[in-house]
Amino acid sequence: MEDVVPIRRALISVSDKAGVVDFARALDERGVEILSTGGTAATLREAGIPVVEVGELTGAGEILDGRVKTLHPAVHGGLLARRDLPEHMRTLEERGIRPVDLLVVDLYPFERTVASGADEERCVENIDIGGPAMIRAGAKNFAAVTVVVDPDDYRAVLAELDEAGGTRLATRRRLAAKAFRRTAAYDAEIARWMTATAGEEPFTERFTLTGTLAGRLRYGENPHQRAALYRTSDPRPGAASARLLQGKEPSYNNLLDADSAFELVAEFERPAIVVVKHNNPCGVAEGDDLVDTWKRALASDPVSAFGGIVACNRPVTGELAQELTKLFLEVVIAPEFLPEARDVLAQKKNLRLLETGGLPGPARDGVLPRPLAGGFLLQDRDVGRIDPAKLEVVPKRAPTPEELEDLLFAWKVVKHVRSNAIVLARGRATVGIGAGQMSRVDAVRIAVAKAREGRGSRGAVVASDAFFPFPDGLVEAAKAEVRAVIQPGGSVRDDEVIAAADEHDIAMVFTRMRHFRH
Repeated sequence: MEDVVPIRRALISVSDKAGVVDFARALDERGVEILSTGGTAATLREAGIPVVEVGELTGAGEILDGRVKTLHPAVHGGLLARRDLPEHMRTLEERGIRPVDLLVVDLYPFERTVASGADEERCVENIDIGGPAMIRAGAKNFAAVTVVVDPDDYRAVLAELDEAGGTRLATRRRLAAKAFRRTAAYDAEIARWMTATAGEEPFTERFTLTGTLAGRLRYGENPHQRAALYRTSDPRPGAASARLLQGKEPSYNNLLDADSAFELVAEFERPAIVVVKHNNPCGVAEGDDLVDTWKRALASDPVSAFGGIVACNRPVTGELAQELTKLFLEVVIAPEFLPEARDVLAQKKNLRLLETGGLPGPARDGVLPRPLAGGFLLQDRDVGRIDPAKLEVVPKRAPTPEELEDLLFAWKVVKHVRSNAIVLARGRATVGIGAGQMSRVDAVRIAVAKAREGRGSRGAVVASDAFFPFPDGLVEAAKAEVRAVIQPGGSVRDDEVIAAADEHDIAMVFTRMRHFRH
C-alpha cells in the first residue's frame, strides 16, 4: 500500500451542510474535481463551486423519488477499484470510470427523525441506502480512498493535503474505522426502531448497543482506569444527558452516583430529596417543603452525606441552595435550578450542577445491559410497582394509615439500595439504611446502628428488598422498637417470621415482589 495518496477527485453528498461549502471550496482551490448529488450539488453551485452531478457521471439520473441515485457501477467502481491491480484499472478505463479518491458522505438523519416523533412513512424514507453503501465501499478500499463521515475531520484532511500532498495510510485507516463505526451505529438504531415497531421483545437473536461519545473522563473508578461517557438515543432524562451548569466535568463515579440518585428521586410524586454516597442512598425524604425535606434527608446519615451527591425532583430554589452550601457536596442534580439558586450555588465553584430538564419515568420500561467476561447480561428495567390495596397483611396486627404511608415510602427507597438491603423510615424519611450485606440480619444491624447515630429507630418501619430467610432479622428490628415491616414474603420460614412479628406486636405486609439490586 502506498503511504501518501493524492486526492484528485472527490464525491461529496451530505444531509448536514454545515462547513461543506468551505471544505469544497478549499478542495477546489487545490485542484480537486468535485462530484456531488442533488441538494449538495445545488448548495455548492450556489456558492460558485464547480460541480459535476453524479447523474452526469452515471448517465442514469435519480429514480424512485431519489431512492436510487448513487447505486451504480460508475460510482462504486470508482470507489472499490484497487489501484495496485492492473486488471481493475483496465476495467475502469474500458468503462470510462474514473477513480474517486475522497468520499465525503453523511447519512439521512434517521435518528433525529425518530426522536422527533415522525410517523412511520417519514422514518422509513429516512433510512439511507446509498450513503451506507458508498461509505462501506470507500472504507473497504482505504488503501486508496479517504472517507470522511464527520465534518470535524475536514480541517485535518486539508492540513494533511497541504503538508504531505495527499492523505497518509494511517489517516485513511483511522477514517475508515470511524466510517464503519458510523454505519454500524446507524444500522443498530434502525434495527432498534424496527424491532420496537414490529412489537418484538428486546431479547432477540442479536442485540446491539450504540452510543455517541459525549466526552472522555479524567479516569474511571480509579485513576489507573480510562473512561468515557457515551450518550444513546434514549430520551430518558438523567445524568448522561444533563447539562453541566457549573463546576468541573463530573467523574465516572460522580455520574454513577448521580444516575442512582436521580432514578430514586423520580420515584416520588411529592417533592423529594435523595443523598447518595458510593452508589447507595444514605438519606431520602419527601414532603411539601424542600428545605425541611432536605434537612430530614440529611439527618438520616449526616456523616455519610459529606462529599455526597444530592438529587431533587423539583426545581432547586434559592432557599434550598442556601442550605446545600452548608455541606461539602460533589454534585447536585435536578430538573431545573432557578436563577436565585444558581447565584447562591455559584459560591461553591467546584460544586457540579447537573440540570436534566425533566424526570425519568419510573414506570417507563427499557432494558439494561451488564457486562460479563465473554458476553453480557440483558434485563428489563425494574419497573415493578405494588398496589397498596393488594398488600397481604400477614400477622395479627394491620399497619395504621401512618405506618402504611411510611411502609410505601420505604419500599420505594429499598428498591434502589444494593442488596441485601434494609431501610428504616419514619415520617416519610429514612432514619437508617443497611446496604450490600452478605446476610440480611447484618443489613438490619447496620440500619439500626445508623439510626442510633441519628434520629433513632423507635416507631420506625422496615422495608426489606427480599424475604427474611429466618426470624433473626425481624427480631433485631423488634429490639430497635420498629412498628411495621414490608417485605416480599416467600420464605419457607414465613410462618416463623410471622410468629415473631406477632410476638413483638409488629405489623407486617407481604408485597409478593422483590427488588434485588446486585
